Amino acid sequence: MRPLTPEETKIFFEKLAKFIGENIKLLIDRPDGTYCFRLHQERVYYVSEEIMLKAGNIARHNLVCLGTCIGKFTKSKKFHLHITALDYLAPYALGKMWLKSSAEQQFLYGNNVTKSGLGRISDNVNRYDGVVLFSMHDIPLGFGTAAKSTSDCRHVDPSALICFHQGDIGEYIRSENTLT
Repeated sequence: MRPLTPEETKIFFEKLAKFIGENIKLLIDRPDGTYCFRLHQERVYYVSEEIMLKAGNIARHNLVCLGTCIGKFTKSKKFHLHITALDYLAPYALGKMWLKSSAEQQFLYGNNVTKSGLGRISDNVNRYDGVVLFSMHDIPLGFGTAAKSTSDCRHVDPSALICFHQGDIGEYIRSENTLT
């Protein structure tokens, strides 16, 4: 477990900023304590400083994980968000899309979102922005990249692609079921 290098921090914060913008500082300076990001086995974890200091007494090879996994760095030094970060991305997301109940299952099975499955969309979404997808009951389902801006969505064919799938809660559940 170690702090991120300046290069890793830049790559990591650029990816987070795609989804939550300037709200990154709200993740670090919270009223219930100070939190930080730490790298362990090419994965970035979000952990309170109190727990991090206690985990410092454990040898690295014995430490399996620490805090909540936000994502991982690939061998080519790109950063991929994990679905476990959804609980921290959803409250601070700049772009939000709400899916109709008929499209929720399609998205959870890994398909992209079309306009016919879109219930609502926030006003400030631009093309290729990171968005968090919700059910109509405000339950976060996953995240992706917007294929169209908000204004383009109003004038597009119902079968047109609105959001590229990146990660969803179904992906996490499927991976958990294959491990057991």
